[in-house]
Amino acid sequence: MSSLDLRRLRQDEHVRALTREVHVQLDQLIQPLFVAEAIAAPQAVPGLTGVQQETSESLLRQVEQDLEAGVSKFLLFGVPQARSERQIDWSFTAGQVRSLKARFGRDIWLATDVCLCSSTPHGHCGVLAAEGDHLDNDASVAELVQAALAYSHAGADCVAPSDMMDGRVAAIRGALDGAGLARTVLMSYAVKFHSTLYGPFRVAADSAPKSGSMLKDRASYQLDPARPNDAWLCAERDAAQGADILIVKPGLPYLDLLRELSREIRKPWAVYHVSGEFAALEALAAMGLANRAALHREILIAFRRAGASMIITYGARYARDWLSA
Repeated sequence: MSSLDLRRLRQDEHVRALTREVHVQLDQLIQPLFVAEAIAAPQAVPGLTGVQQETSESLLRQVEQDLEAGVSKFLLFGVPQARSERQIDWSFTAGQVRSLKARFGRDIWLATDVCLCSSTPHGHCGVLAAEGDHLDNDASVAELVQAALAYSHAGADCVAPSDMMDGRVAAIRGALDGAGLARTVLMSYAVKFHSTLYGPFRVAADSAPKSGSMLKDRASYQLDPARPNDAWLCAERDAAQGADILIVKPGLPYLDLLRELSREIRKPWAVYHVSGEFAALEALAAMGLANRAALHREILIAFRRAGASMIITYGARYARDWLSA
């Protein structure tokens, strides 16, 4: 073997482009959006460059700009002003879905997050049980079903339950089908870990668990990072119960599971490049320690290489420039 046998195919940009096995396309990226009822003007989110809590009016302008940047797929998080323990009013976020679809129609694909954390006074992802130290699974699922129905009736193309309650995929799928909404895609946060990397998101969604609750964190319902077998069980269950797309969240610390799961469970897989991961990359670039476009491009390639069909990323609106740099 010649000393150049392997390096010949790396020697210039043309041959490197010809021999690449993994590609990231703009239409594989989903841009999160946050809209808050209680604010009068858009509010920047710390750590997330170019991401804001939007008002109902600025949300429409932002999506218009995103379309101009080549982004057409979105994941919407609504932050209503009123909060409730039960019988939650989903009309604020449903109204945003209705406005977006009325304005942009089929030009956009709109997924809507389905969870209770931004709508409850305690900030947890479900209904607290009477004891206050755990979530009532069945009561939580009942609320999630109502949210999914409200968003789908308003025109959402996809509902995305992120709560990690048991049985919510089957309940939501059954309710959608029974309401004549069988075309609504169900994208499940099937593999969502109890992570320290959600900080900026919790500011954007106003969704951190509130002090004073007996249930201090989400470890009792989100996955333990040291229990990969639990991730398999959750993914297999959600696939069997009717999820069309499965999500791994966060992304970078769990590429091993994304790789294994996407090979064995033949569903489309999404990866959520979460706020803490994204903010860390932005900090590196801001300090002059990495080239911003090259840094983000490398991470996006890693997600695709590990098996993701699609990537939820706060940088989708910048990706056209990053991918062509």
